[in-house]
Formats: sequence, structure tokens, C-alpha cells
Amino acid sequence: MVRRTCVVDGDTIWLEGVKIRIADIDTPEISQPRCDNEYALGIKARDRLVALLNEGEFTLWPIGDRDEDQYGRKLRVVIRQGRSIGDQLVAEGLARTWTGRKEPWC
Repeated sequence: MVRRTCVVDGDTIWLEGVKIRIADIDTPEISQPRCDNEYALGIKARDRLVALLNEGEFTLWPIGDRDEDQYGRKLRVVIRQGRSIGDQLVAEGLARTWTGRKEPWC
């Protein structure tokens, strides 16, 4: 399946055919959750990201020296009006600030 523009989960999107990992956050997994709570929170994070992205224009900023992750996803921070949308998800308890490694959600 070719994806053009959609939200995969709370920290991964497709935008005009390019897969993007939101680089400043980590959200719970929905494709391979480790517990029911992780899945439920992951669905909330995904749905909230959809709502936030649909609120209007945003820009994608590179972060650090890496352009892509090991899966070929572009690493970007999503910015609207000078603020990270990832920070919004963190403030709402739907994401964590990315520290360089995944932490458990269960």
C-alpha cells in the first residue's frame, strides 16, 4: 500500500509520500503494544495528533545531525507558531520527550 498523507501513530506520519518520525517525542505503541494500557494511550495520542495537525499550517524542522532514522523515516520536529506539537502532546500526557531510547509504557 502506498501512503500519501496520514497519521500512523502518535509519533509517525506520512506527508506527501514521505514517512516522518516526530523526532522530539516518543508515544505509546499501537502496532505492537506491550499491554492494554499502552494500546489505549497510543490510540489517544494518535487521535490527538490528527486533531493537532488538522488545526492549520505547520512546518517540519530537522533536529540534530541525523536526517533519517534506521528505518528510513525522516526525523523532524513539527512546529506551529514557534511551538513544538510534540511538546503539546507531552503537556497533555500523551507523549514523552525523546531522550534517545524508548521507555516502557506498561
